[in-house]
Amino acid sequence: MPDVKHFDEAEALVAVEQLFWRRGSAATGIQDVVAATGLSRSSLYNAFGGKDALYAAAARRYLEHRSRPMFDQLAADGRGLVAVRTFFDKLLRLRLSGEYAGWGCMMANANTESPPDAVRAVLSEHHAVLRDSLAAALKVAQSNGELRSGVEVAGAAEMLTLLAYAINLRSRAGATRAQLRSAVTAAVGALAA
Repeated sequence: MPDVKHFDEAEALVAVEQLFWRRGSAATGIQDVVAATGLSRSSLYNAFGGKDALYAAAARRYLEHRSRPMFDQLAADGRGLVAVRTFFDKLLRLRLSGEYAGWGCMMANANTESPPDAVRAVLSEHHAVLRDSLAAALKVAQSNGELRSGVEVAGAAEMLTLLAYAINLRSRAGATRAQLRSAVTAAVGALAA
């Protein structure tokens, strides 16, 4: 008779996501995952596979539940540069205050490690969705005449995407709101007409 699961996989994955987010993959052993979830190794391996598969599942959960809603909101905002500024205001708020202050972004953190291929695929998707969302907002700004002449939307969206990753990393390292805000102000200001 097959073993019956006596735990909620989605709930366990939340704990795993937070563990990898806070500590990264290199600093997290399977025993740490066991302690965080209260599950046995065999239950974890049966449900998720090895550590790399668990890390990929946690990264996917982070993308779908934390990042994508914020990116979709940005892409659909329709206010051009105001939408971009609002996105960065929210990013600064998330990274510098509240329950997860100082944790950075799981995706930005993972980019500093040597993630397995399955996680690299999630990182590439995260980057593309963020870049495309910023590009959507910049296209609105361009059509509204908010961008200075000669701004190339694709390049500007890539620059702002890289700025978002830098904010995530620097907030984890203790950068102040004023430091990070000045970078956002300079970057968006350089694009404005």
